[in-house]
Parts: sequence; C-alpha cells; structure tokens
Amino acid sequence: MSPVGNATSSRRFVKDLGPSERFGGSFAIGNAQRGVTRNGDPYLKCLLGDKTGTLPARKWSITDELFRRLPTEGFVYCEGQTQPYQGELQLILDTIEPMEPSTAELRDLLPSTSRNVDEMFAEVKGLLESMKHPAMLALARTYMADEMLMDQFKLAPAAKMMHHAYLGGLLEHTLTLMKVANVVLPLYPKLNRDIVLMGLFLHDLGKTRELIYDRTFAYSDRGELIGHIVEGAIMLHDKAAQTMSAEGVRFPPHTIMVLQHIILSHHGIPEYGAAKVPATPEAVFVSMVDDLDAKTTITLAATRPDEERGFDLGGNFTERQWALQNTKLFRPDPLG
Repeated sequence: MSPVGNATSSRRFVKDLGPSERFGGSFAIGNAQRGVTRNGDPYLKCLLGDKTGTLPARKWSITDELFRRLPTEGFVYCEGQTQPYQGELQLILDTIEPMEPSTAELRDLLPSTSRNVDEMFAEVKGLLESMKHPAMLALARTYMADEMLMDQFKLAPAAKMMHHAYLGGLLEHTLTLMKVANVVLPLYPKLNRDIVLMGLFLHDLGKTRELIYDRTFAYSDRGELIGHIVEGAIMLHDKAAQTMSAEGVRFPPHTIMVLQHIILSHHGIPEYGAAKVPATPEAVFVSMVDDLDAKTTITLAATRPDEERGFDLGGNFTERQWALQNTKLFRPDPLG
C-alpha cells in the first residue's frame, strides 16, 4: 500500500494529467538523480511513470537522507502538482516516499504492449519457418523448443527506458525488424536472407537475461556484468552445439561465427555498446534496420503519442531526448 494511504485506483493516470492540477499516487521511478539549483541547493530530478506513460519530475528541495532512501529504479508514492514547462508537462513534487506496490498496483504501473502477444509470436515463427537452409531451420527449431526462453521472449521489454520499454516490447521490436527486412531484402538480392532473418531474431534475445521485468525494469546481475550482446553470443554457441548434438546437423563453415558477429556488432560502434563494428553485409544491414526501428519508435513516442492530450501547452518542440544526442524534436506533422 502507499505510505500516505490514498488508494491508487482513485488517482489519475499519467496520460490523463492536465496542466496545473494536483495529483497523488504510486509511480515507477527511473533515472533518479540529484541536481543543484543556481543557488546551490540540491534538488531531485527523475522520471515518473505508470502503464500509460512517463513524465519528467522535480522536487526542488531534498535532503541527503531522503535521496538515499529513494530507489534509482523502483516505485514511489508522490503528491504534487503538474506544471507546463517549455511546451511539456512536468511533475513538481511536494512529497515522495519509496513504496512496495501490491500485485494490483503493479498492473497499473508496468507498461505493456497493446498488441496480441500470441499473434506476434506466430508471425515471428512463420518468418523463421520461411528460411530455406536446413541448418538455419534446425537452429530456429532448437530455440523454439526452449519453452522457458520463448516465454521470456514474449514477456520481456526491449529496453529498460529507451525504445519498446514495456512488457512484450522485445517481441514487438523483433517482429517489426523481421517484417521490415522481409520487405526490403528483395531489393538487395545478394544479401543472405536466412542469415539476416536469423540474425534479427537473435540480436536482442540476450535481453531476456539482461533485464529484470517481473516487478520493475532493471538490470540483472548478468545484465550488469555481461550484457545482452555478449549473452546472446554465448546463448547462440550453446544452442548451436545443442542443435548439432540432438539433430546431427552440421553448420556450413563460418555460419555460427557470422551470426555471433551480427549479435556482437548490432549496436554499430563501441560508443553505443557494440563489441565489434559490423563487418559483413548482413551485419551492416541488421545494425541499420535495428537503429531505424529504435530511433523511429523513440521519435514517434515523443512527438505523436497514441493518445493525444486534450490540451495544448504550446511550443513545437519536445524536451531534449538524451537517447538522440539530447535533440529537441519538432512535434507538428507538416501535412497534418
């Protein structure tokens, strides 16, 4: 229960909040940091959200003791007032306290995909089954036969905070990439379609072990120490060995190495977490399609949300998007 005692069911969700109104309720907190005002006073800056969205929040006075008690990523109960600021809505906090949500409250706090998970998974499976090489089909079947892994694949977010950061987001992101590739690949007939499709299916699968998503979105110990990129390459090594042992399949030379390279290089450059720079045509293609979907999803979520607010705060630009080099995005659709 919330420490203040207000029932969270009576509060308004993030998507329903308007300018200059009081609010109170439980929220998921992310990216909690302590800043300093121009006068040298400490303040809290963070992101607060629920299943309907996320807003920036500030508490203009915070003690060291309170800041230490707050989770960097977790759940809090807050009261305060909304405030328009440079065309955005932000939350100005009067009170904030850590909390442990009930099961019912968690359903309100964790965002999830609006699409049918079983239908999306069936589409992924169908695209994998459209591959031609028997070794690739056998490898795909090995992954599909791992029911625990596939259940995690259906449930996991694609990220903790950036793109597709909601339950089912990893599956949704992976399916989008595979569908984009299926449309674009005929324009590049020299690319190996099977390698691209399998590479896209595998590229983020390590996030099933990198992220914790049963209560809040955070990194697991393996996520902190190994990460999804290396985790995915390790997983592929194990699944390839399992495929060869169980089905007597022999992979053509370089096949598993090339797929591991796709996983290790799909972030493009070391500054973005890539273990290697893409060095095959298929790896370059996978990296660029992945970047296309991630960045397009971020920009659309910021500028053209699924549900428009019933008020206009003015201003044509969003807050700076740290995932896009702190760029402020232009909101209006020029032909809309």
